[in-house]
Amino acid sequence: MKNLRLPLGLTVLLGGLAFAQDPEFNAADTAWMLVATGLVLLMTPALAFFYGGMVRSKNALNTMMMSFSALGFVAVAWALLGYTLALSGDGNFIGDLRYVFLNNVGMENKGAIVSLTIPHMLWMIFQGTFAIITAALISGAVVERMRFPAFLLFVTLWSLLVYAPIAKWVWGGGFLADLGAWDFAGGTVVHINSGIAAVVAALVLGARKDFGRQAILPHNVPFVLLGAALLWFGWFGFNAGSAWAASATAGLALTNTILAPAATIVVWSLIDLLRTGRVTAVGLATAIVVGLVVITPAAAFVAPFYALVMGAIGAFPSYFVLLWRARSGMDDSLDVFAAHGIGGITGAILTGVFAQKSVNGLFDGLIAGNPAQVLIQAFAVLIAVVYSGAITFVLLKLVGAITPLKATAKEEGVGMDVSQHGEEAYTSGEGAILVKSETVLPAARPKPAGGTD
Repeated sequence: MKNLRLPLGLTVLLGGLAFAQDPEFNAADTAWMLVATGLVLLMTPALAFFYGGMVRSKNALNTMMMSFSALGFVAVAWALLGYTLALSGDGNFIGDLRYVFLNNVGMENKGAIVSLTIPHMLWMIFQGTFAIITAALISGAVVERMRFPAFLLFVTLWSLLVYAPIAKWVWGGGFLADLGAWDFAGGTVVHINSGIAAVVAALVLGARKDFGRQAILPHNVPFVLLGAALLWFGWFGFNAGSAWAASATAGLALTNTILAPAATIVVWSLIDLLRTGRVTAVGLATAIVVGLVVITPAAAFVAPFYALVMGAIGAFPSYFVLLWRARSGMDDSLDVFAAHGIGGITGAILTGVFAQKSVNGLFDGLIAGNPAQVLIQAFAVLIAVVYSGAITFVLLKLVGAITPLKATAKEEGVGMDVSQHGEEAYTSGEGAILVKSETVLPAARPKPAGGTD
């Protein structure tokens, strides 16, 4: 056998890592959470395809870049400061600085604010993937008109000043948790939060220059379906991973994550058929997302039958708010508010209706004789709506004072791909974008008659 000699520094490092490992780890739990973390991370590129297909071709890259950029900017913000603000300390409103720059976040299963059978470091990064997708969701309301530098600054600040505090209140032992508000995997923390931020951002920026003047249609519906499929796949990590273990609870959450959107698809399709006589692919993809959002806060709190009921009920408010938005003149470009804001509110309230202690071992809802739970859930919804809306508004105004928020009419006309990135999604063949050369390059200087170079 070859004798391997390691550098002294690496030997010390490996020795330290081995020492840090704790025998109380559960291998199955750790393996599942490794997979779940990857699944949730996949949701952000999936969102890029979902949103990217819904916009016009001249804005496809910019739309997708908004999601992909969150993988960098929000992840770094989470590691440096967001995690410690959201999930540390005994305070009711904000965490302390014990984990700043990931200090005290190691491979042991000790030190986190919850009891773990997995490495603390793994739990930290699993939670970070939630922060990433939440910030990326907001982009759907401002695509085709928000300047890219402004978006980067906004989502970075938003992840620290809006996402982290609400995560603390609900998941970090904060005041909403103390009141008895329950959110298994992010109905309030992720979906209400992003949905309200989205509608505020849409109102602050104002409409696209072509909004209401001409039809603005998806340029690539297969992308939308692909994105919806990958989101559903990733959502298994989102919901079942929130059990933090390979357990029966994870199995219940995964089952409900299949059943609820299935019921939403059926009801949404029937509404479409009754209203228009046809079912659209974009409508079906939207129904999948709405069903997933609705079941998220209740994924491991309700029996599978009630997951079907929640998915079916959840189709109605989101569907009709989407219709109202289309007629209202508000340019929430990709209907983030209808899908995530309204879907999250519906799910949070219905969690208080259909939860059963016989299923979850924690609390009962209305159907099990605890009507007060509905009021507690509604109060948590109200707090999230007010805080997210107010601080999002302030942050947008702050960012707007630093750098312009909205693209000019000329930049919108050329397309955000070219104006913000100098690239095009399609340069030849079917679906090509034709851009006048003077919008990209300086006009060529004419040669003098009869002259030479």
